Amino acid sequence: MTRPLGNLLVVSLEQAVAAPLCSARLADAGARVVKVERPEGDFARRYDGVVGGESAYFVWLNRGKESAAVDIKTPEGSRFLHGLISKADVFIQNLAPGSAARAGFGSADLRAKYERLITCDITGYGDEGPAKHMKAYDLLIQCETGLAAITGSPSEAGRVGVSVADIACGMNAYAGVLEALALRSATGVGSGISVSLFDAIAEWMTVPLLQYECTGEAPERVGLNHPSIAPYGAYPTGGGERVVIAIQNDREWIRFCEQVLGLHGLVADERFRTNPLRCSNKGALDQVIVACFERLSRSVVVDRLRNARIAYASVNSVQDLAEHPQLRRVQVQTPAGPVEMPAAAVRRTGVSAPAGRVPFLNEHGPALKAEFGRSGAADEEPLPDLPTASDAPACSPAGAARQGS
Repeated sequence: MTRPLGNLLVVSLEQAVAAPLCSARLADAGARVVKVERPEGDFARRYDGVVGGESAYFVWLNRGKESAAVDIKTPEGSRFLHGLISKADVFIQNLAPGSAARAGFGSADLRAKYERLITCDITGYGDEGPAKHMKAYDLLIQCETGLAAITGSPSEAGRVGVSVADIACGMNAYAGVLEALALRSATGVGSGISVSLFDAIAEWMTVPLLQYECTGEAPERVGLNHPSIAPYGAYPTGGGERVVIAIQNDREWIRFCEQVLGLHGLVADERFRTNPLRCSNKGALDQVIVACFERLSRSVVVDRLRNARIAYASVNSVQDLAEHPQLRRVQVQTPAGPVEMPAAAVRRTGVSAPAGRVPFLNEHGPALKAEFGRSGAADEEPLPDLPTASDAPACSPAGAARQGS
């Protein structure tokens, strides 16, 4: 089966995480993605060097793309990028606020010139408002939106352990591009979308915000517990291991009391009859659960939870994830050699296309110039020969065997 976006050309003037995530999803769906980098490369290439000298972020987000290193501030670079965009279906950019427009690549001007072009601008705070010129990175946005204030332990705010602001923004951008493609199929005309890191997390903060504005109180930081559902959190068992349980409705609460705790009378306790009551009396509820669980091994608790059809989970480490039997992996070729990484979340029926390679910096620049029109002088020096990726793995996963996406 042909991948759904196999006939599209995407040009992405990108760096860091949010825009590369959007274009990576488009590449996974079959689009031809040309990644336009600064002459020194996307700075995410140097975030770390843990994957055989390559950055973990970069190898995650840039498979299946073509790389062209371009100085868009030069006449040659500008002409080359315009040549690319003139043939493109989608143009994505996440440069500093105003940088693309100052270089002659403002989205409105591009769409006026290329009627079918879809443009996607990714910013920190959006194109309007008093913060539109502020620089934005993931942790800054987690703090600015209040996400850090409701994350962590009761004693200290915390950062969500992955770059959720970038990821949320990139996925929103991907969805927006797909919507714009659907609209173009109906109208024949491209459109512009704009996505910001701040808006992405602010929208995710809807529930805490409504709780604050309707009650005057924001959710407290509760560690490995849910702020508005109980019992929903981590509890110790007899051997010291913790198990996470989640009760989502009163039917589950009855089964939990009778089949897991073995306390039939607890169902009639007025302190715990409904979820709001259980939350109001959570201290007393936790004492009951801990007193029961601490008399049992984790395996016995898990058996009871499973038999009662109560949702549960382990408090796993990253090592546990690496060894998790449910983890699907895909092999990706990188400049440092093959890497086993988690497979993309979307599975397409009948499609098992291999993951694309992660490109060297400017690996495809000469070929792209030949295809879309050379931008340099006639006597431009050729690039040096590129090294060949080693067959040795850049890093060896400790976990499950590779599976296709």
